[in-house]
Amino acid sequence: MATSIVRGLIAGAVGTTALNAATYLDMVLRGRPSSSTPEQTVERTAELLGVSVPGSEEQRQARKSGLAPLLGIATGVGAGMVLGALRGAGWARGPAATLAVSGALAMTAGNGPMALLGVTDPRKWPASSWVADIVPHAVYAVAATATLEAFDR
Repeated sequence: MATSIVRGLIAGAVGTTALNAATYLDMVLRGRPSSSTPEQTVERTAELLGVSVPGSEEQRQARKSGLAPLLGIATGVGAGMVLGALRGAGWARGPAATLAVSGALAMTAGNGPMALLGVTDPRKWPASSWVADIVPHAVYAVAATATLEAFDR
C-alpha cells in the first residue's frame, strides 16, 4: 500500500504541474487574469480558524498570494495520494477508471472547499468559468493517469 501511495503522490505532483501549466496557458491565450478565489479561500480559512495573516497589508497580501498556490499544490498532491491508495486497494484500476476517478477527485478537492467556505458557487458559474475550470482538471486527470499507468508497466 505504501508504494501505491508514493506512486499516487508522484502522479499528483505531475498532475498538479500539468494543471498549473494548462491554467497559465489559458490565461495567456485568452488574456484573462488569475482567479482571486484561492486568496479568498486563504482569507476565509484564516477567519474560520480565528487567526490572521501577520504583517503589514502589503506583507499579508504577499503571504496570501504565496499560501494560495501552496494549498493548490497540496490539494493536487493529496488527491494523487488518495488515487494511489484507491488503486492500491484494488479500486480505480485501468486507465478509464483511473481517469474518471482522478478527474472527479481533482474537481472535488479543488472546488469543494471553496464552495463549502462560500467563496464561490459553481451553480452560478457561466459556461466560460466551467470551461476554465474543467479543462485544467481534465489535464490533471490525464497526466496523473498516465503517470500511474507508466508505473504499472
